[in-house]
Amino acid sequence: MTEVGAGTSAGLAAEGAVAGVGESAGEAVLRLPRTRGFARWPAQGSPKEEGRTLRRKVPRSAHSELDLDGARPDAVSAVEESSQGRIPELTPIRVGRMAATPFAFLRGSAGLMAYDLARTPMTRIRAQICGDAHAANFGLYGDARGGLVIDLNDFDETVSGPWEWDLKRLAASLVLAGREAGADEDTCRGAAHGAVGAYRRTMRLLAKLPVLDAWNAIADEELVSHTDAHDLVGTLERVSEKARANTSGRFAAKSTEPTEDGGRRFVDAPPVLRRVPDAEAAAVAGALEQYLESLAEDRLPLLSRHAVHDVAFRVVGTGSVGTRSYVVLLLDHRGEPLVLQVKEARPSALLPHLVTAGFDAPAVEHEGRRVVLGQKRMQVVSDILLGWTSVEGRPFQVRQFRNRKGSVDPAALSADQIDDYGRMTGALLARAHSHSADPRLVAGYCGKNEELDEAMAAFAVAYADRTEADHAELVAAVRSGRVAAELGV
Repeated sequence: MTEVGAGTSAGLAAEGAVAGVGESAGEAVLRLPRTRGFARWPAQGSPKEEGRTLRRKVPRSAHSELDLDGARPDAVSAVEESSQGRIPELTPIRVGRMAATPFAFLRGSAGLMAYDLARTPMTRIRAQICGDAHAANFGLYGDARGGLVIDLNDFDETVSGPWEWDLKRLAASLVLAGREAGADEDTCRGAAHGAVGAYRRTMRLLAKLPVLDAWNAIADEELVSHTDAHDLVGTLERVSEKARANTSGRFAAKSTEPTEDGGRRFVDAPPVLRRVPDAEAAAVAGALEQYLESLAEDRLPLLSRHAVHDVAFRVVGTGSVGTRSYVVLLLDHRGEPLVLQVKEARPSALLPHLVTAGFDAPAVEHEGRRVVLGQKRMQVVSDILLGWTSVEGRPFQVRQFRNRKGSVDPAALSADQIDDYGRMTGALLARAHSHSADPRLVAGYCGKNEELDEAMAAFAVAYADRTEADHAELVAAVRSGRVAAELGV
């Protein structure tokens, strides 16, 4: 009888032919080709021990460090640089939104923070990271069966990079959100500390689970109890109720009007929503053919039962303002709407800073594809209509618009909720990273005690202070007229 893996230490991951017979009589060995899809078996070494060993190279206490070099761009220059390639007339809206609060400034300055993070200690453990994992980029959305999922929900900057960058950005954003909400400094620091602690404990939990169980964790109904976020229950219930009503149908009812031929079309609502010339609309609608090629074949019958009726331009959130973003109205045979968002995908703002930090940066085939694949690598459940296309040579991602989305405003949480929210988002971030970084390796580094929690909380407070100074520079530039801003939009 042929034995799988017998007589070879490499077993399932052995190099060589698909099958072979040993040279000695009766020594039959099945040898499968080694691919990147299989681990070496029997396992060699211990990821947990490798993680522990990394502490000698990068002590966990080192993550408190924030050393800003003299070449760091000033806040205004960073905003101006990140506006390059965006639609010029929308730049004042973006600046106005960033000038609103320090937390809003952080939301729009992923590239500037990446510059700073590239000069901080790193373990060199790579994961698929969000790249913009601030506290407002978590939220609810609908799954294919009508249920609600809570997870990271913005992946414009996603790349393969250091897991610490996401966690430090989350921690700093919680300090800023807490300050904006009026919480005292101990509470703000505690929210950052709690987020890192929840991340660390969740990695330890995932490392102990069977791989399939860890891969599909964490079930949403268990999340609040897992993170002891009981003070958030009421808030999450209210957000969930609103999210269930946040649908394509509701958006279409408010943003479209009937046409003479029985269809519907968008209604101008400047500056956020505007109709586009026929040629531009045709280019976007025509690009949906390429989009279909990016979808699994089982999705095609669903879309084939809808017809495109109209296209409009819609301004999107703080970090994306000025990029090209469209909403496409589709109707089924009963006139029920499905709205798709076709959103420009720019190169990740983190990319040059990863190179500075010594990470390789593989060529990106298509920026929309990068965003979509990064999202699927981090979420347990993703939008079934996620895909990508190109419009007049520019890369775009495509997704459902208003598929029962809801979000918690972290800057509006009470003091007894902000730390609960921090723990919940920290756990979600760990789960998202565990799809690409071995949780045993990360957990081995993070350890059982609170040394990492303390260090990253100290970093978060220091970076929040720096962000407040950056925000003040931008506000001063707006007031002096150096930078144009449209406030309150």
